[in-house]
Amino acid sequence: MAKKAVRKTSGKKKKASKAKPNFVMRIRRWVTRGLLAIATFVVALIALYSVVNPPVTHTIWSEWRRLGKVERDWVPIEQISPIMARSVVAAEDANFCRHWGFDVEAIRDAIEGGGARGASTITQQVVKNVFLWQGRSWVRKALETSMTPVVEIFWSKQRILEVYLNVAETGNGVFGVEAAAQRNFNVPASKLSSVQAARIAAILPSPRNRSVTDPSVRTRRRAAAILDGAATIRADGRADCFED
Repeated sequence: MAKKAVRKTSGKKKKASKAKPNFVMRIRRWVTRGLLAIATFVVALIALYSVVNPPVTHTIWSEWRRLGKVERDWVPIEQISPIMARSVVAAEDANFCRHWGFDVEAIRDAIEGGGARGASTITQQVVKNVFLWQGRSWVRKALETSMTPVVEIFWSKQRILEVYLNVAETGNGVFGVEAAAQRNFNVPASKLSSVQAARIAAILPSPRNRSVTDPSVRTRRRAAAILDGAATIRADGRADCFED
């Protein structure tokens, strides 16, 4: 009788040991399927936004909640002054036409400079502005890093720049260069002068703390440098990917 009891107990242990791995396998399958579903959705959304304008971003929505309203007028890149596009590229990502989403040289310079300067490309900023959120975190940076090459695959350089010019924060509660042109200079983005375009580009690192119409000495100097940079990238071909 004692031997039979021992056999029954060992059988139960075998069943329990089999059930535990099976449960773990199910959890792994659910997690894998969930991650694949999320990845598929993100890729589909990126592909969709290659032809459809993003209706809103997390930053725009946050500012609307904070201020009660925002200024934003979406315009195609054909209705934006070429000097405005060149000024933004010169200010934020001079090698925009020559990289695949990451500027290795800028990253190297940022590391050597101890992280004092940023190295985010326009493509990375578009990913952050359109699909993610502001702020510094390893989670956001990891998502940004993984999504940036996908955007470069599905979107043309001209499309990337067009979206950036329409979603970038250009003032307190102001988004896009069209709204900035209308508010600060009472002209559409297509009519911006070189100086006006350079000043809008000059405030992009800190649009809530810098003024377009009453620029500080530092902002004026930056705008002057941006004008020189815009002329340089036009002359050496670094504007060819977004200009006809």
